Amino acid sequence: MANFDLNNSNLEFLFKTIMELRSMEECEKYFTDLCTIPELKSISQRAVVAKMLDEKRNYQDIVEQTGASTATISRVNRSLQYGAGGYRIIFDRLEEQE
Repeated sequence: MANFDLNNSNLEFLFKTIMELRSMEECEKYFTDLCTIPELKSISQRAVVAKMLDEKRNYQDIVEQTGASTATISRVNRSLQYGAGGYRIIFDRLEEQE
């Protein structure tokens, strides 16, 4: 479990602001303002790693295609297996759209 309070009012505010985004353009603008370039690269890398793991890709392919370390891949895999289920929600919705 995370070692910070998920009921924190700052996190609640962040989640509410994200839920107000209505388009890809709005999302790009908001996250560009909100995050540094390294933060965006890190977050996006983890999302792609999670998708590749969900597709049963092996670690070596993921390292080669994303540049992620095996430690990052392992952490993402742990979240996929034992996390809150957030990745599953998103991946299922993406599959429905295809």
